[in-house]
Amino acid sequence: MHPAHTREFTARPPLVSIGLPVRNGERYLGEALEALLAQTFQDFELIISDNASDDRTEHIARFYAARDPRVRYVRNAANLGLARNYRQVFELASGEYFKWAPYDDLCDPELLARCVEVLDRHPSVVLAYARSLIIDEEGRVTAPYEDNLHLQAASACDRFKDLYRNLRLCHALYGLIRTDVLRRTPLIGSYLASDVVLLAELTLYGTFWEIPQFLYRRRIHPASSNNIEIGQLLEFYDPRRKGQIALREWRHSWEYFRAMCRAPLGSAEKARLFLFLLRFGFWNRRQLTAELSLLLRHAMLRRS
Repeated sequence: MHPAHTREFTARPPLVSIGLPVRNGERYLGEALEALLAQTFQDFELIISDNASDDRTEHIARFYAARDPRVRYVRNAANLGLARNYRQVFELASGEYFKWAPYDDLCDPELLARCVEVLDRHPSVVLAYARSLIIDEEGRVTAPYEDNLHLQAASACDRFKDLYRNLRLCHALYGLIRTDVLRRTPLIGSYLASDVVLLAELTLYGTFWEIPQFLYRRRIHPASSNNIEIGQLLEFYDPRRKGQIALREWRHSWEYFRAMCRAPLGSAEKARLFLFLLRFGFWNRRQLTAELSLLLRHAMLRRS
């Protein structure tokens, strides 16, 4: 067990690493950092990875880094895109447990402590998260959100299918995750909705635990990624892919298959997963066909 009130700071790495990727987050960054630094669980490092912001983000981040030795600030010389920045902040982490923290969301003071308690007590749990409230750009609560991702099935295939049936917004990804499990995945990929694929892959390594209290507040505002037009979203993930066609369904199908091959599962469980993926492709055949048609039209236009 690692209760917050008994742990002492030593030369060893902290138990928890928090990675905060940000670009031009001056409006909300200070509030998010205050919430993280107010956690009742204190044995953590907080790594801010600034994706070449051109607003006051650097000033705000350096202020907190100077004030609290747990905060480390890293600045990228150029905008790497969301996906590479998310991967980078994880690669800089040293803790046994890891949490991504968006610059615009808020964590209640007990969030880390409750998640650490779950991971300490239950070795089979790979991800612990709390229930979420949706807030607006002013911080007002607009609605509670039901994630329904308390995935406790013994079978990896059943957990995978339960996630597929229930997942909408990926709030669970901002819970606390075992670092050694995350290292076995490709993390956030440079393609649309790669957070969905990562959550799906994590179900193949263990269970998910939902803390029943509302301890996480997800902010929805005009600059949120879910408000970015689909034509600009791929560039948001990776600026090098500007103008490319986003074959989301084909890419997800391929990444699910690769995740299944990587996972430490027996042949029978992998066979069940493979059959589910085949059925998934059949159910999704119209979208898969539409993406191929779009790709062909795009290729013909480029050649004309």
